[in-house]
Amino acid sequence: MTDRRPRVLVFDSGVGGLSVAACIHQTLPGAELVYLADNAGFPYGDKPEQVVIERCCTLIRQCLAQFPCDVVVVACNTASTVVLPELRANIAVPVVGVVPAVKPAAACSVNRRIGLLATPATVKRAYLDDLIQKFARDCEVVRLGHPALVRWAEELVGGSAPDQVEVDGAMVPLREAGVDTVVLGCTHYPLLLPWLRKALPEVMHWVESGEAIARRVAWWFEQAGDLACAQTPPNHSGAVVISACFSGDAPDDVGPFMSEMGIPVGGVAGHWPGVTATGSV
Repeated sequence: MTDRRPRVLVFDSGVGGLSVAACIHQTLPGAELVYLADNAGFPYGDKPEQVVIERCCTLIRQCLAQFPCDVVVVACNTASTVVLPELRANIAVPVVGVVPAVKPAAACSVNRRIGLLATPATVKRAYLDDLIQKFARDCEVVRLGHPALVRWAEELVGGSAPDQVEVDGAMVPLREAGVDTVVLGCTHYPLLLPWLRKALPEVMHWVESGEAIARRVAWWFEQAGDLACAQTPPNHSGAVVISACFSGDAPDDVGPFMSEMGIPVGGVAGHWPGVTATGSV
């Protein structure tokens, strides 16, 4: 460690990783955060795997060169399924990925009917079959890959709230299935919780991955002897996220939105870092 505070890089293809950044800050209020979004390559779900790997690795290496960090969080389900081995082989800091929280959902469901909200690409992936087979074999898992949810979350950060009637309509399959627990299988979806709760008032448990990721980051800081520092809030108020970098246009109103989430940002950069990431969009 240097004389700076422990620092975490949170990476996503869009704004969904802000929900993870907020969870990390709640668990580790003494850690600095850097946010990096490849929104010029968004969405990743329709990209070839090699393009996703090249874009992620290039941008993360460039960001670490400008903002040295102690842990990297890949807060994107699609990227986590393909990029982690390559990334871990090419950077010198620990990397934490994200998977849908099927295991904790199965642990808390009472009626054994679970809804799994994810992107259309994620709901089709074989690794999701494996998670369900391993942790939720005795549950009925209803997968819902609605194409508009991520867009609604992105628009929300830009200042445009979702239409509750549209959200209600999107959630009909889960409402008809009578699920009592819903897995938020994309980091964008916690941003939509106020609307999702209204659409599915009978749901008892909303399960996301942010808290588990924060615990894993804390574990890495503990291994490095930095946990106490990461858990101790600084004796000054100011930016939690020292910089939010977007490979495309920076979303309108992202700064005020982050402040409302409790993770005020020191600076926002669009079209970062000014050169094209490897891998065509």
